[in-house]
Amino acid sequence: MATSDEAKETCFYQQWMALQEHELSELNRAITLNANGSTSDFELTQLIDQILTSFKNYVNMRRVMAKEDVSPYIAPTWCTTLERSVLWIGGCRPSSYIRLIYTLTGMLTESNLTEFLNGSNTVNLGELSGAQISMVDELQKKTIGEERRISTRMAGLQEDVLDDPLAVIAVGSDGGSCGSSGTVEEALTEHGGAMAATLEAADQLRLDTLVEVMKILTPPQAVSYLAAGKKLQLCMQKWGRKKDSEHGRN
Repeated sequence: MATSDEAKETCFYQQWMALQEHELSELNRAITLNANGSTSDFELTQLIDQILTSFKNYVNMRRVMAKEDVSPYIAPTWCTTLERSVLWIGGCRPSSYIRLIYTLTGMLTESNLTEFLNGSNTVNLGELSGAQISMVDELQKKTIGEERRISTRMAGLQEDVLDDPLAVIAVGSDGGSCGSSGTVEEALTEHGGAMAATLEAADQLRLDTLVEVMKILTPPQAVSYLAAGKKLQLCMQKWGRKKDSEHGRN
């Protein structure tokens, strides 16, 4: 069962990353067509909605799978060590979605962010309007506040491991034994359920934040933004694999 679960979880992640590659290709094509005046805002919005739907489906499937066993989704072994080192409760920080807006509007002057991480298609959100800047700032404040609330919740769950009954049973067990009883299983199940609920809250905040970002940006800006985010995600995986290979972790 353990091997089957691990294979299912790894396959789920690999399918998700393969979808990121496919969607990045679609986004790059849309960027090129938009630059040539060969596509409309309606068509761009359709692509954006399709990508958001894929993300919603991913979040929903993760919620179902995490209820069976949440630990792999908090510390996923299928990610590279580089990817795991920057995770926040099983994924990226929702506030990083807002940070990326500031990066793309203020930092793409540095040789177009090294020619968009050496990927040819230039991403340019253009200048945000005053109204957009105001909305982005408000979203950032709201998102950081929600992040802190969920982080506090996760910290409490991590500290709970030191409480009764788990710590008491572990310390009181004989020799190298860790004790095994219905009380332990019940406590671990309860703790896992609370962790899964926290992961669900974190995933929901990630989804909600991305949806709000899409509402703030114009369709051409949103397509460029999504392409940048997916390229960064795929590059992090590629860089992580390289580092792991260099250190003999493959």
